[in-house]
Amino acid sequence: MKKYILKRVAISIVTLLVILLVLFLMLEFMPGSPFNDEKLTAAQKAILNKKYGLDKPMLIRFFNYIKAMLSGDFGVSYTISKNTPITSLLQTRLPISLRLGGQAILIGTVIGLILGLIAAIKHNTIFDTITTVISVLGVSLPSYVFAMALIYGLGFRLKWFPILYDVKKPFDSSIMPTISLCMFTIATVARFTRTEMLEVLGSDYMLLAESKGINSFRLIFRHALRNALIPIITVLAPLVVGLMTGSLVIEKLFSIPGIGSLLVSAIQSNDYNVVVALTFIYSLMYIGIMLIVDILYGVIDPRIRLVKGAGNE
Repeated sequence: MKKYILKRVAISIVTLLVILLVLFLMLEFMPGSPFNDEKLTAAQKAILNKKYGLDKPMLIRFFNYIKAMLSGDFGVSYTISKNTPITSLLQTRLPISLRLGGQAILIGTVIGLILGLIAAIKHNTIFDTITTVISVLGVSLPSYVFAMALIYGLGFRLKWFPILYDVKKPFDSSIMPTISLCMFTIATVARFTRTEMLEVLGSDYMLLAESKGINSFRLIFRHALRNALIPIITVLAPLVVGLMTGSLVIEKLFSIPGIGSLLVSAIQSNDYNVVVALTFIYSLMYIGIMLIVDILYGVIDPRIRLVKGAGNE
């Protein structure tokens, strides 16, 4: 298992470097530059390019960036917030996106698991029907539809929560965005949990265990749910990254100062350093979470650990 983890970590590092290199190549051939102000003369643009090292060949800039990044320096913003260190921009925005995404994932996963379990245990009953309806609505309707309904009902009509995000009231301001973001997670987890649990509960070994008189609670949570978790974790992993790195539409609707809106602004203004830094963070989170998922596979099902161990011999 240790060899497998070390191998995956090495592959992850190489993958991150390749992503950064491809990103640098894309930005190199992208039309325009960070200094597109019509008031700037060609000489002034040349001075700015030299000041920020943009006049150097792409590979030199790439390796200089890697060297600086290893010391925690992502450079400065060219246009969004001139000469402001990228780390300063991330310090205020990243925690907000991570907190909202973390809340949405936690709430969505717990509620989705509960609904899926109830639907599977109470198959072909009113509970199963309600869960199916919730799953269809959650998957079919975009998050901004739920957000607009919450804004009108709870924010505008009842005035229970602030419509726009208030940094002085982070908890109250995050309730409606969190509910909007978690609806898709609830629907997805509930649907997969129901499907997998029905398949596991109908399997021969579960019927055998039930015939031996094993306690129903132990049968469901220790045996059935454990075997159903692998596909659920697989589908949940990409959702975690997407929510943890911010949702642009939700951030725009609630005026949330997260990293989703920052990335779009950086792309529109050709702020290369901000684009590269946010892409690196997104890629790092995605690869890290997929690595954790692989490790969880081995924890949940020891057979996977044995197969991978045999494959490395």
